Amino acid sequence: MPAPLLPHRIQGSEEAAFTLSYPERPAVPIVIAAPHGGRHYPEDVVDAMRDPGRATLKLEDRLIDLLAAEVAQTSGAPLIVAHAPRAMIDLNRSPDDIDWSMIAGPPRGDNPRGGVNRRARTGLGLVPRRLPGMGEIWRGRLAREELDARIETIHKPYHAALADLLERVRDEWGAVLLIDLHSMPPLKPAGPGQQAAEFVIGDRFGASCGDGLAAGALNVLAAAERRVAHNRPYSGGYVLDRHGAPRRNIHALQIEVCRSAYLDAEMREVGPRFAGVARLLAQLVRSLAAQVAGLTSGDSIRQAAE
Repeated sequence: MPAPLLPHRIQGSEEAAFTLSYPERPAVPIVIAAPHGGRHYPEDVVDAMRDPGRATLKLEDRLIDLLAAEVAQTSGAPLIVAHAPRAMIDLNRSPDDIDWSMIAGPPRGDNPRGGVNRRARTGLGLVPRRLPGMGEIWRGRLAREELDARIETIHKPYHAALADLLERVRDEWGAVLLIDLHSMPPLKPAGPGQQAAEFVIGDRFGASCGDGLAAGALNVLAAAERRVAHNRPYSGGYVLDRHGAPRRNIHALQIEVCRSAYLDAEMREVGPRFAGVARLLAQLVRSLAAQVAGLTSGDSIRQAAE
């Protein structure tokens, strides 16, 4: 599967901000994305961190880019993977979800007096500011010009490319499903005697995809005897809000995979269960592909458009 570099590059680096792979003949009406897969850090970004070793490991969906690539290769799905790290800019956040108190320069947009927006209140806005157990990530404030450059050269091009890719696959197949692939730290059990979920399927509580697709994903994982949850604690973010459009037969699911399921004991490198998780997710892709293909015929199209 070819993976041509796109012309948008990480500031201060020769590395592409993201890559897009499109098979000559896509085997499934599924697009796989890994917006938190970036692991390429310019020197100035690392130098600006208080504790880069801990911060980068906590911020990354560790090696999710490798898992996404393996699933796409096995299933024949188009793939888009970020290489710009979440520490620089979070592609699963709105471009106005900014804590302006961490920016050196005037605010913009609909918050002219600055302050903190939406998810930025948690410390994890468009540019992450703080992490639980660590506190502040950065030694100082980020220049407004640098923020604008990251939005223009990373955030906007990534979402434009993803939107174009989804339209292309939808036009070819009649319907398309985006699988926005993420990883999560191990969850706590919901109650005494219970085991925590290894996978969480998010569909914005039904808003980002047609009826039956989330259920299909849950069924595949449950049939494989994997512990799975729906929308809690992760229902999806900006990617699903922006790109999920069931009325236009563009559907979107977020899948969170527990890092302990595919990484080693220290959650730094690929672990012995990586291949099994990749095979399971490829099976899930193929199963959902059959459902998505069914949305293009007869009453299913009308139902999906209502």
